[in-house]
Amino acid sequence: MDRAEKREFVTTLNETFKASATVVVAHYAGLTVAQMNDYRSRMRQAGGSVKVAKNRLAKIALQGTDAEGISNLFEGQTLIAYSSDPVTAAKVSQDFAKGHDKLVILGGASGRTVLDADGVKALADMPSLDELRAKLVGMIQTPATRIAGVLQAPAGQLARVFGAYAKKDEAA
Repeated sequence: MDRAEKREFVTTLNETFKASATVVVAHYAGLTVAQMNDYRSRMRQAGGSVKVAKNRLAKIALQGTDAEGISNLFEGQTLIAYSSDPVTAAKVSQDFAKGHDKLVILGGASGRTVLDADGVKALADMPSLDELRAKLVGMIQTPATRIAGVLQAPAGQLARVFGAYAKKDEAA
């Protein structure tokens, strides 16, 4: 890379750090190309991205961003997983790391909060935004169906009572 390419890369990476809700940093030494492609495709499907960047350039790109506190994680062969959703990058990285012991999660950042490996795992265990929305809709719909059932029950009971009286009158 020449200087112009490095400047452009740092600028792009800086904008990426500013736009991302979550950034996960991990070691990837020992992963095959096929495994890296699988990891990237999983992340892409979930709405995130994975980049391998030179540590020095990543540290420069972190300056002036909310994730500036994670610059000490960039040692050795590191990659960056990021997403605009607060949970996606952590969740996909954690799931991939369970099946591939060569991917070692070092830590990350969620907004201004610096996370260690356990913090990333805790973030990964949280439900995603879509899951939370589905639960919320379910919680809203449940009382509505219960109210409808309660309102219909007295009418049904009245209809049965009237039906019983009608049968009684017919029999008499």
